[in-house]
Amino acid sequence: MGKYKCSLLVVDDEPYILSTLATLLTPEFEVLTADSAATAKQLFAERDIDLVLTDQKMPRVTGVQFLEWVREHHPKTVRLLMTGFAELEEAVEAINRGQVFRYLFKPWRPEELIGTLHDAARTHFLERSHEQLLQELRQLNAELENRVAQRTRELEEANHELKQKNKMLEKLALTDPLTSLPNRRAMDRLAERELRRRERSPGALAVGLVDVDHFKEINERYLLPGGDKVLVDLGKALLGSLRTVDLLGRIGGEEFLVIAPETTMEGAVVLGERIRTTIEKTGFSYNDEPISVRVSLGFAVADAGVTAYYEQMKHIAAAALAEAKITGRNRCVFFPVTRHPFEQAG
Repeated sequence: MGKYKCSLLVVDDEPYILSTLATLLTPEFEVLTADSAATAKQLFAERDIDLVLTDQKMPRVTGVQFLEWVREHHPKTVRLLMTGFAELEEAVEAINRGQVFRYLFKPWRPEELIGTLHDAARTHFLERSHEQLLQELRQLNAELENRVAQRTRELEEANHELKQKNKMLEKLALTDPLTSLPNRRAMDRLAERELRRRERSPGALAVGLVDVDHFKEINERYLLPGGDKVLVDLGKALLGSLRTVDLLGRIGGEEFLVIAPETTMEGAVVLGERIRTTIEKTGFSYNDEPISVRVSLGFAVADAGVTAYYEQMKHIAAAALAEAKITGRNRCVFFPVTRHPFEQAG
């Protein structure tokens, strides 16, 4: 128990008993005395008390009644009862109501009394140590739970940040850095997705290639910055000439790809001419110098119910674009998917 002395409250209505016990027990305990239950309750109100030893036969409130009060209001205090009347009924009542640690008889032998109180003190220390350990364990568990919760939040935040970065990287991998339009890889995915949708819900589909006429001359005259500005402005102009359902991407150099769902040959002709005339009428410039920009277009058109494949449609659209270039540029050529492109005349 070290240097710490247990506090011991002795309650007895006989002054001689109190003084005798105080003299006997002071070397071993921090002894407090009370001549009645009322006085003892006042001491409990003022401080914590480790052990209480009370006489059974006291006026107004018996020892058992007092210990029952102690058990209810100060359950951590170890309770002992002493009496000069060894009646079994009182002993049972003390155990059941006051839940006493030990039942002692008067007259007591000093060594037996001190030994019993030492046992009570050890019980008190063990219970207090047990409570301290439980409190430390609860505190450690709480700290661990907080650390786990904090680590979980950190991991969730890191995962969220990683997902955002992955989405950003994926978007960058599918975006043309100059025009911010979908790149070739993205357009390939979009076209394949549209063709899979078309398998479930057959409809007409047009795929078109748009190429800037004489772009090499623009690059030579205005150098790379001028050529890049034309491509950026061209991308914006192309977007402005499309429907909301149409898809546009830059697939390389000065070449753009258009995917037009639910578009028949007639619709493709209207769309292609709208694109061509929009670009023809758009005022392009670099360093306040106007630049004349014209485009040639080649479309592959698959009517509803016609089986079509992406590579097949790109090949046909490329052939149509070549036809537009050969036959004068700044024009649109349209080939149906059902017939070989080289069987068509502009």
